[in-house]
Amino acid sequence: METTLNGHVEIDECGVARIAGSRIKVQHIALEKVRCGLSVEEIHSAHPHLTLSEIYAALSYYHDHKTEMDERIERDYQSVEAMRESAGETSITKKLRALGKL
Repeated sequence: METTLNGHVEIDECGVARIAGSRIKVQHIALEKVRCGLSVEEIHSAHPHLTLSEIYAALSYYHDHKTEMDERIERDYQSVEAMRESAGETSITKKLRALGKL
């Protein structure tokens, strides 16, 4: 069951905030703005299917739920890093290292 909060942001059945009617997570929009330093217009250029209102709503939701959103972002990052470490070095990385390119 999804819950729509303000017409632009919805919480899916897993508790993840997304732009309503899309697969775009609020945390991804927040990362583009906060960590990458993109302007709202640059985010809009990268996601032309989103309206400016949807982007601003996502950022508003992020700031209203900053602590929990930042915790989720950090958990996701740690999970990806753990998977990366357990996967080991890729064959292309090994070849590049052997060639002295890394």
